[in-house]
Amino acid sequence: MILFRGHLLCFGVGYTAKRLCQNLLEEGWAVTGTARSPEKVAGLEAMGLTALPYSGAAPLPKSAFEGVTHVLVSAPPLETGEDPVLRHHAQDLVDLNPEWVGYYSTTGVYGDTGGGWIDEGKPVHPTQERSKRRAKVEEDWLALWREADLPVHILRLAGIYGPGRSAFDQLRAGTARRVVKPGHLFSRIHVDDVGLVTRASMADPDPGAIYNVCDDEPAEPAEVTARAAELLGMEPPPEVPFEEAVESMSPMARTFWADNRKVNNERLWDDLRLRLLYPTYQQGLEAIFREERGAGAGPAPYKLGGDCHED
Repeated sequence: MILFRGHLLCFGVGYTAKRLCQNLLEEGWAVTGTARSPEKVAGLEAMGLTALPYSGAAPLPKSAFEGVTHVLVSAPPLETGEDPVLRHHAQDLVDLNPEWVGYYSTTGVYGDTGGGWIDEGKPVHPTQERSKRRAKVEEDWLALWREADLPVHILRLAGIYGPGRSAFDQLRAGTARRVVKPGHLFSRIHVDDVGLVTRASMADPDPGAIYNVCDDEPAEPAEVTARAAELLGMEPPPEVPFEEAVESMSPMARTFWADNRKVNNERLWDDLRLRLLYPTYQQGLEAIFREERGAGAGPAPYKLGGDCHED
């Protein structure tokens, strides 16, 4: 059942936002999206989007906002720590007065909890520079909500996986490693559940709300890799102790292991009455496995008002 249609303007249509946009197009929405390169703009046009080039260096034309009802910001902050959309279009958005504005942030803003649980009511303590930039931009967006009544929603995304971006791909490429660090768990989210949560928030706006977008079961990466290998009928890579593996990790890879936290997602149910499509990595991997083999291919439909979103 389609509850509503609108016109989404999405800044930065990458892997995650593309799945959402594709589903909205199939439901009859109008979608305008931005990309940095001419090749990516052409790819979005081939999907049926109204595609615009946007690098953050210059503003979009005023015409890009005509008829827009919902705005999603999926573009990352600039190296300066500024948000490119706020830099150029804060007043445009206030003048537009859309029904909903969403900002894709990261659970990395919580920093390290020593393996403890964390929820949206706790203060953020980011340890990584990229997460510090995200925390600053979050606050900039929320300030616009407080000062100008813009209906801003912050969605803090955990590690995103899905078709074309999962342990299956690493195993097939021969790059998968089973790094073992007992007690060090990671939260993750299937790409289609990011879309589900986004749609649920769009359908039930609560300006100023912050949502942790992660599944129900934080898990060790080695466990996820082992299950993916089992589904592929492959022998899993040998286990490698973290102390040994860290010596050959890139600086970026080391940052992912620097923080240890378990992210609580209870607000998805308490506030949005939302049931995830894939509440654990096991279900998510099995869905990817089926999709890659042509069974149920394509993004999962976000049926609000049914089993996934109950009143």
